[in-house]
Amino acid sequence: MEFCPKCGAMMFPKDNSFQCKCGYQKEITKDLASQYDVSEKIDPKDTVIFTGDDINTLPTTRAECPKCKNMEAFWWLQQTRRADEAETRFLRCSACKHTWREYD
Repeated sequence: MEFCPKCGAMMFPKDNSFQCKCGYQKEITKDLASQYDVSEKIDPKDTVIFTGDDINTLPTTRAECPKCKNMEAFWWLQQTRRADEAETRFLRCSACKHTWREYD
């Protein structure tokens, strides 16, 4: 896989270059082609999965952002203390991306 140095998204081969959704292009040289299998063509009807900051796969919940008062946030759990203590719940605002934590 080739990743864009500007935005970090995955780049896909098109014509004779790797192209990113942000517009960055990198020419496919013989050395680069030998690292990757660029012979496979992607049909426009095929499903392609993109990843990046603009693609959110975390679950959402109804929670008020302390910064912008938006009422939707992504959440995840992480063990930040000893194993016999409860996990910490992190929330990230879906609008302004402010991140905060809640403890049980």
